[in-house]
Amino acid sequence: EEQIFSGFSLSIPCGTTVALVGESGSGKSTVISLIERFYDPQAGEVLIDGINLKDFQLRWIRGKIGLVSQEPVLFTSSIKDNIAYGKEDATIEEIQAAAELANAAKFIDKLPQGLDTMVGEHGTQLSGGQKQRVAIARAILKDPRILLLDEATSALDAESERVVQEALDRIMGNRTTVIVAHRLSTVRNANTIAVIHRGKMVEKGSHSELLKDPEGAYSQLIRLQEVNKESEQVADVSEVAPESFRQSSLRRSMKRSISRGSSIGDSSHHSFSVSFGLPTGMNVNDSSTVDTEDPSKQPLKQPLEVPIRRLAYLNKPEIPVLLLGTIAAVANGVILPIYGLLLSHVIETLFKPPDELKKDSRFWALIFMALGLASLLASPARTYFFSIAGCKLIQKIRLMCFSKVVHMEVGWFDEPDNSSGSIGARLSVDAASIRGLVGDALAQLVSNLASAIAGLVIAFVASWQLALIMLGLVPLIGFTGYFQANFMKGFSADAKMMYEDASQVANDAVGSIRTVASFCAEEKMMQLYSKKCEGPLQTGIKQGLISGSGFGLSFFLMFSVYATNFYAGAQLVKHGHVKFSDVFQVFFGLTMATIGITQSSSFAPDSSKAKSAAASIFAIIDRESKIDPSDESGTTLENVKADIELHHVSFKYPLRPDIQIFQDLSLSIHAGKTVALVGESGSGKSTVISLLQRFYDPDSGHITLDGVEIRTLQLKWLRQQMGLVSQEPVLFNETIRANIAYGKGGNATEAEILAASELANAHKFISSLQQGYDTVVGERGVQLSGGQKQRVAIARAMVKSPKILLLDEATSALDAESERVVQDALDRVMVNRTTVVVAHRLSTIKNADVIAVVKNGVIVEKGKHDTLINVKDGLYASLVALHMSASAS
Repeated sequence: EEQIFSGFSLSIPCGTTVALVGESGSGKSTVISLIERFYDPQAGEVLIDGINLKDFQLRWIRGKIGLVSQEPVLFTSSIKDNIAYGKEDATIEEIQAAAELANAAKFIDKLPQGLDTMVGEHGTQLSGGQKQRVAIARAILKDPRILLLDEATSALDAESERVVQEALDRIMGNRTTVIVAHRLSTVRNANTIAVIHRGKMVEKGSHSELLKDPEGAYSQLIRLQEVNKESEQVADVSEVAPESFRQSSLRRSMKRSISRGSSIGDSSHHSFSVSFGLPTGMNVNDSSTVDTEDPSKQPLKQPLEVPIRRLAYLNKPEIPVLLLGTIAAVANGVILPIYGLLLSHVIETLFKPPDELKKDSRFWALIFMALGLASLLASPARTYFFSIAGCKLIQKIRLMCFSKVVHMEVGWFDEPDNSSGSIGARLSVDAASIRGLVGDALAQLVSNLASAIAGLVIAFVASWQLALIMLGLVPLIGFTGYFQANFMKGFSADAKMMYEDASQVANDAVGSIRTVASFCAEEKMMQLYSKKCEGPLQTGIKQGLISGSGFGLSFFLMFSVYATNFYAGAQLVKHGHVKFSDVFQVFFGLTMATIGITQSSSFAPDSSKAKSAAASIFAIIDRESKIDPSDESGTTLENVKADIELHHVSFKYPLRPDIQIFQDLSLSIHAGKTVALVGESGSGKSTVISLLQRFYDPDSGHITLDGVEIRTLQLKWLRQQMGLVSQEPVLFNETIRANIAYGKGGNATEAEILAASELANAHKFISSLQQGYDTVVGERGVQLSGGQKQRVAIARAMVKSPKILLLDEATSALDAESERVVQDALDRVMVNRTTVVVAHRLSTIKNADVIAVVKNGVIVEKGKHDTLINVKDGLYASLVALHMSASAS
């Protein structure tokens, strides 16, 4: 429905750098997706060295392309393994060299485990800048012929950006490079700059060539960026044209460029070609194999035992249904012993005279028909009633477990055992496994128990002496089942945890499929998944051997019981203690009882698996969240002035206790004022926001809101006072309207949603979509560009109308025009609100009331921009100098 490109043409000569610029959502990143063949064009073609991209072996051509995306995607493994995705069989020296080039070695060396540090799911254990540097190291290690940089340095601070940009400049030599950027300072040295507007290339040329037209689209973008640059100067800031003039001016320049540049790409055969000089004789259909290392073995935690009475208690509302099911199961269970009793009488009838035999055979035939009819009614009824109870129990357990999960403290999710793959497996597979204790298996168990009791009663009535002899052997069969069930327990627990690991690998691969495809890591992922599944496979084989042996032993003992029965029965008949028919009644009665016991023992693997699954789920249900937003206790403030104080705060992440993030940090944030936090990537700026939101609690010291310790405030109320816009916007797989409404608990009115969108400069692009606010954004917002996602996230924060604004790189993904408009909007909503801004771009924090420079867990400088800029050898002054030199380069 949405036309991204129409007749788009662009040629990129071998070894040159082409930069794509334009407003957010114009189609810049789509060019990269087409080069990577994430998608194929509906018309036209993409050529590399004159060969249609579709004609290349896909894995081979992607192996020649290196991609660094706007939002870095890391897998749930170590830093070393993440970098190693860039090259097959990479040596540790090559990995270290790539980390050094990407300016990642310094922060990696500070980590206790160094390269072996686990990054967490989606890289949550690293800051945005650290993740980006790991992603760049991965691309550097690949040593590609074509380099695709989609906002590759957007998340870095000034110093890191400078060093990484130098590294990228070095590896860009003799490589065909495509750069997508909002910051025009990063593209000025490109051989060709292409300006894209609404899917069309409106201008093309070098930086100097495009600046010759002062009314051109590129010149207009430069002027918008110059406004940002001027705002950073120590000198007075000149007045800037009103917002309406800027927007209309840019639109006019775009239209002029479209009409003036109509010859650009104007041909009947539209194409997109890239040249990177393949060596002659290169086979484009070569394929290679990937070797992966064995995954490290993690110690498995043994889950605690869960009493069956807990499950029974949860099923308490279904007691009437269970009673009906039990009646049906008992009826179904006693049918077999009764059948055995009747069969013994039939055998006795066979020895009667023909007349009596004919008469009795009709009678017994009718009795067996009645027995079959009873079975026809009892068996479906038993299954139906127990299935209802089992399904309702599963639903209840899933809701209880999920409710606990969403109310856990953020630190709980940092643990590898609590990854999304592991939790997803518990909610789906484990919950379903519990049905083995309550559903069909329980129904069969009741039937078997009824069969055993009825069989024993029949046997003792017929001949208590023979039944007593046989009963002495039956416990052997029971002991076999008990032994089997306990032996299976350990296997089930181990297999379950191994399957969770495999599930996490699958979750990583599917959720990050573009990164997997870009680095040709499909085979590597398959091999890693296969390795993760080897453990459950071996466990399953052992489980099968033990289960089969136990089952076979049960039958051996059962036939031994039969043999003993006939021998003892013959002796009793011989001595006149019992009749011939009594022996058969004891035989068939005990046979049915033994079958019941044997079948029950066959459920040992399933019941063991179900108990292990129940233990895993109840481990979540029983755990008390350390920071629970559902806890209604705590105070609320009637009038919030929003004075915030951090008093001597020390903090370490629970999963990284060896790394001190804050050491005696103190900071005052006065009501209605704006405090900006600056510093190197990974210095702890975003951690301040995490502490204010109570994602974590400090190890020592305390944080107050209007003089009240935030731990004593009701958590849900506290978070309602805060609006958060994160560095990486997270959208749900819902409509744009629903995503914005989340900011107000889903209760925002249409007017509030529209007003928030206007403030965030999102209404215009949303309205241009085919379905407007009803457009589904896709998983993690994949249907929107980075800038569009960020604007929806800002609108979500605005609809909340919070007392406190927390902006963590809120405008980092926006183009120049959008950044200015959104920043103006933020400036308006920040009035009379306490605001905490985390930023790398100094232009976004220059006008803050207080700027706090964070380094090594402490605030080393604090004051206004004009004061800090004049501090000799000051850290802030040096950051500004670095930023200015980067802008001027």
